[in-house]
Amino acid sequence: MNKLIISKKDLAYNIQKIKEHAKTNLPDDAGNLVKIIAVVKANAYGLDMKQYVQFLIDQGIDFFAVSTIQEAMKFRNLGFTQRLLMLSSTAIKEEVEQLVEKNIIITIGSEEAVEVVNQVAKNAKKPIKVHLKIDTGFGRYGFIYSEREKMIKALKNLKNVEIEGTFTHFSNAFYDDKYTKEQFKRFIDCVEVLSMNEINTGILHVCNSSAFIKFPEMHLNAVRVGSAFTGRVSFQNSLGLKKIANLKTQVIEIKKLPKGYNIGYSNSYTTKKEMTVAILPCGYIDGYGVEVGRDMFRPVDKLRYVLNDIKAIFKKQAKEITIAGESCEILGRIGTFHVVADITGKGVHIGDEAILPINPTLVNPEIIREYE
Repeated sequence: MNKLIISKKDLAYNIQKIKEHAKTNLPDDAGNLVKIIAVVKANAYGLDMKQYVQFLIDQGIDFFAVSTIQEAMKFRNLGFTQRLLMLSSTAIKEEVEQLVEKNIIITIGSEEAVEVVNQVAKNAKKPIKVHLKIDTGFGRYGFIYSEREKMIKALKNLKNVEIEGTFTHFSNAFYDDKYTKEQFKRFIDCVEVLSMNEINTGILHVCNSSAFIKFPEMHLNAVRVGSAFTGRVSFQNSLGLKKIANLKTQVIEIKKLPKGYNIGYSNSYTTKKEMTVAILPCGYIDGYGVEVGRDMFRPVDKLRYVLNDIKAIFKKQAKEITIAGESCEILGRIGTFHVVADITGKGVHIGDEAILPINPTLVNPEIIREYE
């Protein structure tokens, strides 16, 4: 049976490294630990929300965030009572009512959202807490940073609502330092204007995992950490974070193939000699070999994709998969349900354990998540 194995030891290590790095640079708070908001969207990045959140709580994390109302409801239905922020702004009254009922912190990012929150606040029998979202150049949720008068007018109308925090989201912190710094400046300038107009902005948080690691001067009062906990970051890993999850399967067949024999779809690999191969019951259906789509379209991005493809042609896969403790190479194309590995000259037997690196977010939700 295939399983996604999550290393408790490596996850605990990452949490500790992140805590050590989470230091504020505010003049009046120098040296104090900033608040870590653990983002647990997409079923906790594929790591199983129930087990993952409980592990973080046991490690001292007590503030969480999700992207959608469905995720927020799941978090509460699992029995977790910790502070929870829904990062998406909504102007749907029924959704706001559900969030208030479940004691979930709401994000407001538009005049319409403010109006709906005010309506719900009239009938609410408890205070409503919100975080203000400022759009500093992402184009999704949030008041546009340059439309300050509109923002101030809307926020002045808030009644029975506490602005507990204010945040923005960086669009390219893992790659474009210049634009990230521009977004940060826009955010700080906007916060200063709100403060001058006697609007309490609460705790300030701008950093996602990329900015958290790269720009400690931007930590402010809190940071939102998601992928960094998993050790999967798309830039130089300066904190030494470890990838915490692998796919575990086992050898189900072993066979000898003659020289000149094709393996897999499209005949993409032909044996150069007689080889012994192992068949593993995993593939695209499990999330192995699946990649996030190429969703950046600037000329420099396209060039980077081409260069990476050229490198991949010459890149050996031998160290990327382990069978019975030995490094093995995947041969041919990855199939929907199976892969073939070269075990020539290795002491591999049917039933032996195989460990494959994998992006947990992309792992089939039906596969068991096991923490060990």
